[in-house]
Amino acid sequence: MLHDRLLVRLLPEKGERRSTGGLVIPDTVKMATRLLWGEVCGAGTSARHVKTGDRVLFNPEDQLEVELQAERYLVLRERDIHAVANESPQQGTGLYL
Repeated sequence: MLHDRLLVRLLPEKGERRSTGGLVIPDTVKMATRLLWGEVCGAGTSARHVKTGDRVLFNPEDQLEVELQAERYLVLRERDIHAVANESPQQGTGLYL
């Protein structure tokens, strides 16, 4: 990857969700645009806050799709990432921007 570009693999989502009231929401229901989680598989040399292996949160509308070895990946700019997950937080929510 060049410059600030990231190669991201989508993490599989569960088919259906539950509301806070316990109602099952099937995956066919279209809700407001939701941010998605993905795993960074490659990062350009100018990416400063994201590295390979990080889990990142991004808007699915800010993506370019590419297929490599029969697997689907997304190409994003680092500035299009909303959050990076931290598996072992020292403080806070476990996410840092």
